[in-house]
Amino acid sequence: MADNDATELIRLFDSRKAYRGNFERVWSEIAKRVLPRADEFVTKYSPGQRREEWVYDSTAQLALPAFSAAMESMLVPRTQKWHRFAAPMELRESEAVNRYLEDIRDLAFRLRYAPGANFASQAYETFMSLGAFGTGALYIEDGLAGGIRYMHVPLSEIYIQENAQGQVDVVDREYELTVRQAQQKWRDKLPETISRYAEREPDRKFTFLHCVKPNEDKARGKRDYRGMANAAYDICVETRDVLRRGGFRTFPYAVSRYTTAPREVYGRSPAWDALADIKTLNEMSKTQLRYGQLVTDPPILTADVDALNPFAVRSGAINRGYLNEQGQALAKHMSPEGDPRISLEMADQRRQAINRAFLVTLFQILVDTPQMTATEAMLRAQEKGALLAPTIGRQQSEFLGPLIVRELDIWTQAGVLPPAPPELLEMGGIAEIVYESPLVRQQRAEEATGILRTYEVMGVVAATDPTAMQVFDHSESARILAEVNGAPLRIVKSRERLAAEAQVQQQQMAAQQLIEAAPALGNTVKSMAQANQAASQAPF
Repeated sequence: MADNDATELIRLFDSRKAYRGNFERVWSEIAKRVLPRADEFVTKYSPGQRREEWVYDSTAQLALPAFSAAMESMLVPRTQKWHRFAAPMELRESEAVNRYLEDIRDLAFRLRYAPGANFASQAYETFMSLGAFGTGALYIEDGLAGGIRYMHVPLSEIYIQENAQGQVDVVDREYELTVRQAQQKWRDKLPETISRYAEREPDRKFTFLHCVKPNEDKARGKRDYRGMANAAYDICVETRDVLRRGGFRTFPYAVSRYTTAPREVYGRSPAWDALADIKTLNEMSKTQLRYGQLVTDPPILTADVDALNPFAVRSGAINRGYLNEQGQALAKHMSPEGDPRISLEMADQRRQAINRAFLVTLFQILVDTPQMTATEAMLRAQEKGALLAPTIGRQQSEFLGPLIVRELDIWTQAGVLPPAPPELLEMGGIAEIVYESPLVRQQRAEEATGILRTYEVMGVVAATDPTAMQVFDHSESARILAEVNGAPLRIVKSRERLAAEAQVQQQQMAAQQLIEAAPALGNTVKSMAQANQAASQAPF
């Protein structure tokens, strides 16, 4: 690729960089008060430099990790299998297909949570960025023999663009590497302008650009990068050289937004929505600190500054000359006036508003009321699922969906997936991804609530008419309750197993009936034999 092509890619990058100037100013305001370590948008800090000078109240700083932990536990919990694969409708009853898809799911979770993959920590960082700035990006790298590696990309490094459907399909990542790191990454592809620093300044930094966009020049039938859906370029910004040209079969970045405003590409976050309260609370906390300092260490008023010696404020000190002949003090403290409780109440209101924005109060409901009954807990979960429906829908479509599609593509090309049943291949393979995270189950809590309420009411009816309960398919009710509550699939018997057990039970009952009927049948046969014998001996 020629230098003029690299220049064109850098020009497009500069236009995307200029577009988000207003966003960066707001992100910097948020970072200073909510996530200081990520404040790299406007001000460039030296390594180890303190960044917390804007923080006077830690409510937002504590709410953000709680938000990220809640999102992780409700969307991608480490201790649960939060999605499965579903076959086409025509094969939903095939035991072989369902067993294969379950094996694929188990393998996916084993590879995703492998020690070297680092998915859990990087997903957590992505949710942190989502809660603070409204946009989070996770890079899914094909590590070949080393397996998939996941890497959260800081928002300060990433620039995005949408396609006509509102999906992120262009990502530019601007980052720095030392000469030594660049040599490790690209070896002999580095231009002489950089390589000459290898010996005398190996820690000198250069800026690089990783561009991923749809491959508009896709060549049909090509098995290399020219035939891939996405083109990728690695460029040195200072020298305007293309270091590597390649491609991706599937988009390697999972970029999600919390919410978006009309005609805006980047997302808006809980911290953005609560920024006014966050800034107000910090100013109020600063004022309260000054008030507390005045109360505990107030200024001192004296009668005549020229006539009195300086105070000694240490414990047990003697200050001579500060009493008149009548024993009245010639100096006193100037105590602040006013009721501090008003300020404290106003600050608590701001804290509650911030916690609501970060969903802290929403997730705290079940923790604060552990004495709730199962039905009450189900109702609470139903309410929570309804309130979080917009959030979960967006994260499924923008984060989890592209993530799983990218993983399946890498695993398929690596040959780590077992061969699929022929009938599944004939139908085109996996039909859909079904999410089963706690947040999804809470959205389905209405089904479980309806079942429990119905059984509760019908218990009263059954006391009068026991046959009323025959209306319900109890095994199907139990299956739905187990699914909604996240019970392990291995404890739920399949329909085929239930049918087989019912058939065996019927055979056993039939055999038992034969055994029980044998004595009576024997007596009947004996009586008939005796009757026949008597009839044969009787004279005509």
